[in-house]
Amino acid sequence: MRTRTALMCSVAGALLAQMAFADGHEGERGRDGEVSIIYWQAPSTLNPFLSGGTKDVESASLILEPLARFDETGTITPWLATEIPTVENGGVAEDLTQITWKLRNDIVWSDGTPFTSEDVKFTWEYCTHPEGGCAQITKFEGVESVETPDAHTVVVNFSAPKPYPYTAFTGGESPILQKAQFEQCVGAAASTCTEQNFGPIGTGPFVVTEFRTNDVISYAANENYREPGKPAFATVNFKGGGDADAAGRAVMQTGEFDYAWNLQLAPEVIAQMEEGGLGTPVVGFGPLVERIMLNNTNPDPALGPDERSVIRPHPFLSDPAVYNALSMAIDRPLLVEIGYGQAGRVTCNWVPAPEAFNSTSITCDTQDLDGAKAMLEEAGWVDSNGDGVREKDGVELRMLYQTSTNAVRQDFQALIKEWWEEIGFAVELRNVNASVFFGGDAGSPDTFQKFYADVEMYANTFNGTDPQAYLANGLCDKAPQPSSQWQGENISRFCMEEYDALWNELSQTAQFEERTRIAKELNDMIVQNGGMIPLVHRGRLSAHANSLGGIKLNVWDSELWNIADWYRIDGS
Repeated sequence: MRTRTALMCSVAGALLAQMAFADGHEGERGRDGEVSIIYWQAPSTLNPFLSGGTKDVESASLILEPLARFDETGTITPWLATEIPTVENGGVAEDLTQITWKLRNDIVWSDGTPFTSEDVKFTWEYCTHPEGGCAQITKFEGVESVETPDAHTVVVNFSAPKPYPYTAFTGGESPILQKAQFEQCVGAAASTCTEQNFGPIGTGPFVVTEFRTNDVISYAANENYREPGKPAFATVNFKGGGDADAAGRAVMQTGEFDYAWNLQLAPEVIAQMEEGGLGTPVVGFGPLVERIMLNNTNPDPALGPDERSVIRPHPFLSDPAVYNALSMAIDRPLLVEIGYGQAGRVTCNWVPAPEAFNSTSITCDTQDLDGAKAMLEEAGWVDSNGDGVREKDGVELRMLYQTSTNAVRQDFQALIKEWWEEIGFAVELRNVNASVFFGGDAGSPDTFQKFYADVEMYANTFNGTDPQAYLANGLCDKAPQPSSQWQGENISRFCMEEYDALWNELSQTAQFEERTRIAKELNDMIVQNGGMIPLVHRGRLSAHANSLGGIKLNVWDSELWNIADWYRIDGS
């Protein structure tokens, strides 16, 4: 059995060889037939503005594209734009209140119509409509207006100086929608446009031919794609559902699929799968964090939807002694060992990467059960009747702990439940099918956005290398609620005026060292004030068939960001 270090070295060598081979790998579009991709969390929509789920953002990225992407090194690179605007090249105003994007003139939508600045402006209008419930609204924070002086020029005006202006229209989370297709889907109508949301017209390398929600997506090569000879694959079979174990085996052991995403599996399981000889795991560290979100509202099922979304004190999670004791009781090194091995690291932070933004102010790598018990005792949480559950003022420490269905997560739940019960909590476990849990169905009570539990566990990340838009997820007005179609990225409904004020300071700070200082303070503020309990800084681990070339694992954008460059290795 190879070590993880040896594995990563061999993977790196294979990737270099593939990249060199790809430079000369040309031919007719669609020459390599079909490529099969499996995401064990099945997509529920192909409109990334209506879902915060990574599975939905990434499945849409084959079709919809932004003005700029972040490459595999995290470097911002032009995509539908001709260049990255900067102060130096005149694209960003010296007072930082405006950015001007110049669009490529060779882009058409997959239906053959021109891609213009009006589509970009419309995308801003679509996402910022107050009744639309846009899941990516933080990307447009501070955008005051969008102007279109001509068909290939977009001028974005900010309400205040914007030192980091690359949030709107960049990365897989903020692509461009076609105005002609979506102009009747603005505001409250957004979620009702099933045809558009399941079959968006895009500028990307593929078009949708069939979408079965929470199941299968069929794509075909976009005949109007701008690059001759690309994509190499004529069709994509995108299968959703199942579990990570089956997905990994389908690539590395049976060869049924070519690419498997997010193999959240124990290290020994991955190593065993690789012995099948048909596929290779690839891993990279970005800002992905497995965490426990703490509900800052009252999830009592006796309350109606409106009341359950109101930001107000939780019956006991508003007590610092309670959420600090919960964190102290967790053995994070053990979680890393059993869940991820060298593909995981202990973290106390919401934003552990890039390294410049990784705070060192909080320590959490040593479990302290006795200290947790003492903290609860001192705060008045005692087990007065001997049933093992602490109480105070008639409130018992009973909680519902939910997450998605996944072997590693259920292992984590079992361990954490044991630790929490040892310090005086009663813990009920619940797991939800991942496709439903991370879905965007406003009618489902089981989504992570609705958060009908006391605590819930999952992981997410952000595009690019600057966390400004990601940190905006902690702003008071970004909490999901009925009026926003249950969209919004402040999942815990955390709310502090001091946090909002500090984030506003970050959004207006240009000097890099100051930005990192403020970002670390924001990280510490949400962690230390009951927003979440970080657990594991996870490497993103996926696998591809040995016959698949052109793979560049990207932890800073969609994993499928360069699917136009994928190809079948000759002789495979």
